[in-house]
Amino acid sequence: MPETPPAKPVKKTRTPSAASLRRRAKLTETKRAQILEAALAMFSRYGLHGTSLDQVASRADVSKTNLLYYFSSKEELYLGVLRQLLDVWLLPLKGFSEEQDPVQAIGDYLRVKLELSRDHPDESRLFCMEVMQGAPVLLTELQQPLHDLVETKVAVINAWIAAGKLAPIEPHHLIFSLWATTQHYADFRVQVEAVAGRTLEDPAFFSETLENLQRLFLDGLRPRAEPGASPS
Repeated sequence: MPETPPAKPVKKTRTPSAASLRRRAKLTETKRAQILEAALAMFSRYGLHGTSLDQVASRADVSKTNLLYYFSSKEELYLGVLRQLLDVWLLPLKGFSEEQDPVQAIGDYLRVKLELSRDHPDESRLFCMEVMQGAPVLLTELQQPLHDLVETKVAVINAWIAAGKLAPIEPHHLIFSLWATTQHYADFRVQVEAVAGRTLEDPAFFSETLENLQRLFLDGLRPRAEPGASPS
């Protein structure tokens, strides 16, 4: 009888260690962040249609193939950038609560929003560009998560007013005005610099801007005594 050949040894598959998995996850997170940062810089300057994946890959210092491993299309990458910037820009608003002193909370909100305009101007400009084009990619996000967040904060502002902590005002218009005035310094940075000769990167101009916006808003929002009411 022919001799039976020896069985081939079974090659064992090594299970990655927990440390190895953590390193891999960290690398993936870092690479995604690198790509998103490059995409933000390109999209905020040239828009969705004026930016190519090749340009983003080159700026991120990755191959186009590698980029497509993390984001399957330019549209998916663009939406990822927009969702990330929404998280950044809306985080301060999420902090509003009925227990806060509203004048202090709104004053702090103005400061944080100005800091975001100073430190993250690309995010603000890209969001502005998207909305001015009719929000073709972000409309669902605006109609659902953003809408729902704003409505919860409208309820907080109305509670402040009902408690006599804030002068009567329509909350939507207050929120829109807070957004418009603070983000103006990012979206129209060139205009601000052309007219004022300075930007928020100048510490003195930042302090001056914050002081004036706080005075503009807070003096109008502090509760006022009813006409004819005797002082306490």
